[in-house]
Amino acid sequence: MIHRKETVALANMNVVSSKDVTQAEQDKILRAAELELDTSKLEAGKTEGKTEASTASDEWTLTEFATTPKVSTYLVAWANGPFVSIESSYTSPLTGKVIPMKVYTTPEYIHQAQYALDVKVKVLPEYERVFDVAYPLPKLDTLVASDFDAGAMENWGLITGRTSVYLYDPEKSGLQGQKRTAGVQSHEVAHQWFGNIATLNWWDNLWLNEAFATLMGEVVILDRCFPEWESASEFINMHLDRALDLDGKRSSHPIEVPLQGENVEDAINQVFDAISYSKGASVLRMLSNMIGEDVFLKGVSIYLKKHLYSNAVTKDLWDGISESSGKDIASIMANWILKQGFPVLSVTEEGDSLKIKQNRFLSTGDPSADEDQTLWYVPLMLKKVGADGKVTTDRELYLKSEREVTVPLQDAQNANYKLNAETVGVYRVAYSPERLAKLGAEAAKRDGAFSLEDRVGLVGDAFTLAKAGYGKTSGGLSLAKALREDPSYLVNAAVSGHLASLASVWWEQDQAVRDAIDRFRVDIFGPTAKRLGFEFGKDDSPDLKQLRAVAISVAASAGDEWTLSEVKKRFGALMANGDDSQIHPDLLRTVFAQAVKHGGEKEYETVLGVYRKPETPSHKIAAMFALCFTQDEALLKRTIEFPFSGEVKEQDFMYFFSALSANPKGRRAMWESTKAKYDELSRRFAGNFSLSRLIESSFNALSTNEDADDVERFFKGKDVSKFSMGLSQGLDAVRANARWVQRDAEDVKAWLRDNQYLA
Repeated sequence: MIHRKETVALANMNVVSSKDVTQAEQDKILRAAELELDTSKLEAGKTEGKTEASTASDEWTLTEFATTPKVSTYLVAWANGPFVSIESSYTSPLTGKVIPMKVYTTPEYIHQAQYALDVKVKVLPEYERVFDVAYPLPKLDTLVASDFDAGAMENWGLITGRTSVYLYDPEKSGLQGQKRTAGVQSHEVAHQWFGNIATLNWWDNLWLNEAFATLMGEVVILDRCFPEWESASEFINMHLDRALDLDGKRSSHPIEVPLQGENVEDAINQVFDAISYSKGASVLRMLSNMIGEDVFLKGVSIYLKKHLYSNAVTKDLWDGISESSGKDIASIMANWILKQGFPVLSVTEEGDSLKIKQNRFLSTGDPSADEDQTLWYVPLMLKKVGADGKVTTDRELYLKSEREVTVPLQDAQNANYKLNAETVGVYRVAYSPERLAKLGAEAAKRDGAFSLEDRVGLVGDAFTLAKAGYGKTSGGLSLAKALREDPSYLVNAAVSGHLASLASVWWEQDQAVRDAIDRFRVDIFGPTAKRLGFEFGKDDSPDLKQLRAVAISVAASAGDEWTLSEVKKRFGALMANGDDSQIHPDLLRTVFAQAVKHGGEKEYETVLGVYRKPETPSHKIAAMFALCFTQDEALLKRTIEFPFSGEVKEQDFMYFFSALSANPKGRRAMWESTKAKYDELSRRFAGNFSLSRLIESSFNALSTNEDADDVERFFKGKDVSKFSMGLSQGLDAVRANARWVQRDAEDVKAWLRDNQYLA
């Protein structure tokens, strides 16, 4: 690269030499006039690597960088700024080469960058061992950017990302921040193979990049490096449920979606969603379980080696896994990848057998005959508990692209069984109310036959099927009550999430019913919050830390007096003298939000001060979230206007939109503001990944058909091509909410009354 001496040459590869350029060389290589137009003056920086001097021009320098392998253009990146760095390295287990690695930040953040570097050092050798393909570049850097739309990006040799995902202060950040940093770093490192070494042929194969980076980066490799986090189990709450939530909507799309024609760029931006990431990863996880992880990873290695530095399509992946497994993977997986949606399995007990039938699931519970044509290849994974307590799982039972199957099971009505063992299948299972109660009783046993993954999946199925009309909400509530003593964080997180959803959708029902729902939430989580308390022990397991955090969060949100008194006491010290030492980092969001919700202007201004001068990215995120939970009309108006004040980066708008939507007091005001600010939002976020999510989150928590009609009226006649998917998905959510309330309002009320939460 030829450049003036007072400028900096930038590339994502390392420097191999730098020398002055003679006039003859300059004239031969380029026209100086063109270069002058294209070069901005920057402070001269140091080059690294070999430097060679020559008799030279006083004006021009030639900097030579190492040559990249064949690389897709979207993976090239460079940056200039007042950066500082920390450095480490790892030794390749395949080649023996020492690969240097750095993390760059601006000076004020460098003390929080060490953990991201440590994670990178830890995971890279694991990727090489798993794929049997060495990392091919001579270095791998990470740049932490203060304002970054995409969250993180896997540029080859120079990963980039936000402060909120790459900075971690061990003294001021909590476990959730630590897990977030590790997960994002590992995800982007996974892309060095999936996306960079083997690149998708076109964006309709985006899932080959993102699904693999999600599964490998956030589950397989993370579980090997940090087994204490139970990432493989947490996948159900983090990704499977997220995938099924979106894919249950009519406005979903296939994993592999055709992207051609008019407005294709807008469509590409919108498929970076839970289908490409989470459903793709869920389907791969299911396939891995069906054939065995070692066989699956062997097939992945075959795929990578056959497509080094070239483009690939879905068939290429299936060919590699077929070679390792000896199975026709393309046929098995075709409808999972090419068709929209997923099945719900209905179970009927008949004498000494089970009749299992598949139909397409829809969040509104009403697929038409035309919408219910797809038949999936479904692993049934039947778990059985014998009279002697012995647990067996039949892994060879399938619905092989047929509507229904009959499975032998002696005395089915009295048998102890469960489908979708370990919740590895990408489907829901609808049982009779009587069977669901039996499953709940088994799940509640401390020494029961059902694993952690079984219990988490059971909660998700019960509530999701009830919301869609395949069951009753009372069945989910009874299951939640049966699991109230479950000691695991993940089961409690699943229960808390679904009860929060119920409370949110019921936000305009009778106050007595809403209070009763909160009493039930306090009854489940209040005792755990009080038993565990607000103090975190240095020897607490990750599971215990997270259980404490979720119990305190739910208890406070539902109005538990003891929990709120602790919140007030601990926030009071911050308000009085700026001392936040009584607020554990994993409780920042809960304490800040509840202090603002139950406080006034003083609490609001204190949190606003934290936003303006945060100690860590976690403090800033907690402050943004909390400002949205004020119940004061004037302060709520300030919060709604705040993102447009110039104090909020565009990357952070989403925190405000989603949190305001989660606050019933601010929900309608948020939607009205979005309508008023629509032109500004469309202009500012044109071409931005965030626009579709901002539009959707501004109204998708509403819960009447009249709300949906209002949204449709507002956007009628407008160009919605940049957010058409988000708009449709948000409307589907509102109409599903409305149907849920209409169908189950009396069922919920009766259950609350029968269980003495409602007079």
